[in-house]
Amino acid sequence: MAIEIKHDLEVKAPAAVVWEVITDLDRYSDWNPFLQTCSTTFKPGDPVDLTVKLGKQLRQEREFMVQYEESVGFAYQMKPPPLGALKSFRSHRIEAVDAENCIYHSSFRLEGWLSPIVNLAVGKHLHTGFDGMSYGIRDRAEQLAVKRAA
Repeated sequence: MAIEIKHDLEVKAPAAVVWEVITDLDRYSDWNPFLQTCSTTFKPGDPVDLTVKLGKQLRQEREFMVQYEESVGFAYQMKPPPLGALKSFRSHRIEAVDAENCIYHSSFRLEGWLSPIVNLAVGKHLHTGFDGMSYGIRDRAEQLAVKRAA
């Protein structure tokens, strides 16, 4: 049983502002309740080092960038352990609606024979975390857009 968490959020901010929010890794701790730290070059094949908050625990993760398209989106995944135990895929994508609005698409999928155990152990925290991050991206982008329009 795979874990799949998706959000398609309307954002009242230009796509460029959302792009700025999701790529300004140094500011993640200012607004992101799920990823406390994130560092990467964004170059496909390079590592993505994350500090993830699961409930009250902080956990260090290393994943690898697999896709990057400037101003549109990026995706990364974990290095799969042997025997198909787990496979993850995380993506961020921005779709411009007009000059002042866009849709932020967030997707996370974890599958493999260990995924039911992961779901039992931390599934609730993953859902809470990805919800917080996705709505945090929307809120942060909308706040920046209002501030800049003033």
